[in-house]
Amino acid sequence: MTREEKVKYIDDLTADLTASNVFYLTDTAELTVESVNALRRKCFQANVSMRVVKNALLEKAMDRVEGKDFGSLRDVLKGATSIMLSESSSAPAKLITDFRKKNPKPILKGAYVDEAIFIGDEQLKSLETLKSKEELLGDIISLLQSPAQNVLSGLQSAGGSIAGMLKTLEERA
Repeated sequence: MTREEKVKYIDDLTADLTASNVFYLTDTAELTVESVNALRRKCFQANVSMRVVKNALLEKAMDRVEGKDFGSLRDVLKGATSIMLSESSSAPAKLITDFRKKNPKPILKGAYVDEAIFIGDEQLKSLETLKSKEELLGDIISLLQSPAQNVLSGLQSAGGSIAGMLKTLEERA
């Protein structure tokens, strides 16, 4: 790889890391070409971008990104590394878990999800259950609306029963 190609590669990685709030670092070494192609296909279907990266160049790209602290993710940059970029915080974790039903890899090295850092393959289960910001906001809104809806429903049913009782009393008279 020429010096210009390395600079372009680092610039592309820097742009990807700056634009994305979710990325996973995985070990895909020793997978056959057929398995890697199947994984790439699944990534494409799940709207996850995956590519093999050079550790030294990824570390340089991490150093260039402003406003994000990748902290201990640098420690996992050993051996073969693939990066998975996604909009959803849990999509890559679900994809990895599903793919590993038939293959021994990819192994999760680490993940960066909205400023939180997850290190190690044992974090895969917790990453699968993470909700996106939109899902969390939806949950909060529904929780806030629930008491108001209960009060309105109670008032409407009480109003209906009072009107019903008055109508019944009127008919008796």
